[in-house]
Amino acid sequence: MNEKNNLSFENTEIAFRHSSNFDLKRAYWLFRVINVNFLVKIGPPVTNFAIKIGLPVKGLIKATIFKHFCGGETIAECDKTIKNLNNGGVGTILDYSIEGEDDEHVFDNTRDEIIRTIERASADKAVPITVFKVTGVGRFSLLEKLDEKAQLSVIEQEEWQKVQARVLAICEKAHSTGIPVMIDAEESWIQKTIDMLALDMMHLYNTEKAIVYNTYQLYRHDKLASLKNDHAIAVKGKFILGAKLVRGAYMEKERKRAEEKGYPSPIQPDKQSSDKDYDAALNCCTDHIDTIAFVAGTHNEESCRLLADLLDKKNIDHRNPHVYFSQLLGMSDNLSFNLANAQYNVAKYVPYGPIKAVLPYLFRRAQENTAIAGQMSRELSLIVKEVKRRKISG
Repeated sequence: MNEKNNLSFENTEIAFRHSSNFDLKRAYWLFRVINVNFLVKIGPPVTNFAIKIGLPVKGLIKATIFKHFCGGETIAECDKTIKNLNNGGVGTILDYSIEGEDDEHVFDNTRDEIIRTIERASADKAVPITVFKVTGVGRFSLLEKLDEKAQLSVIEQEEWQKVQARVLAICEKAHSTGIPVMIDAEESWIQKTIDMLALDMMHLYNTEKAIVYNTYQLYRHDKLASLKNDHAIAVKGKFILGAKLVRGAYMEKERKRAEEKGYPSPIQPDKQSSDKDYDAALNCCTDHIDTIAFVAGTHNEESCRLLADLLDKKNIDHRNPHVYFSQLLGMSDNLSFNLANAQYNVAKYVPYGPIKAVLPYLFRRAQENTAIAGQMSRELSLIVKEVKRRKISG
């Protein structure tokens, strides 16, 4: 029987095999709290204030939300999570989640840390892909100025050269070790510069194998066209297009800024439009599997099922290195582990870094989750189902 026919996202035994009873209990209460919109809204300012005045909240954060959504504070601390995921056939994408810094010294340190994640991946098949954000190695307002095509001062030109050199160093390391590296998408008003950098890196390093991947946020109404246009550039330039497909992460911020500044919102008019473009992107990538390598970053069951169906329909091997499914650590384990069990390539994003530095990431995760209709209820119902199953099976 075709493996597709056996694909079920309801098997909680497979989904939570890696979780102890204590892990399930913690996850249950965590998702219950996240489900309360009010707590998610007041959480960030209260937590930041508590840390500022020296209240001992770090230990509480580390034992709860941090432990659930992050691998640790260092690469070494992620070892247990990497092994745990690997036991279920799921790879790890080490994600050094430091955001919003403005210091050149921090940017250099971040570049070095990203290179360390690549070195860690090169020594372990359990870490098949790596990732970084351009704002991790360069100043946001500088990228904004570049997107606006504003005149840079001499100092800013030198600063931009340093940013490009850091990106080059990361991609060169990825190329020399043969480890793919994804460049995350960011806000639309700095994205053109990131897209240009990503394509430049692909021209350099994707001639024989997909090493550099750019990210396409399909909740933007122009990104399906961007994907197709970049693929045409790749075919003409004789390199493989690396694409990570996501729906998107900055919707409310994007709409608010567009309204404030009086320009048309880059965001799709509704979820159905995002879903339609996401599914069309999956179709496009599977149609051109020899010249596009892609990572389907999604927590949407329908999209996962569609991609599984497309692979079978187009006779693409489940283990084709040009296709990966991806979810975030601590979420949608029913997708990740059941897909891996059916022999698809799957990797989880495993964020790590100092607790205080990772807090913006954690708060965004919680806010995104409450914004996704039914996501928390789905997570909770699966946990309850597995707890009941364990009680019955003794």
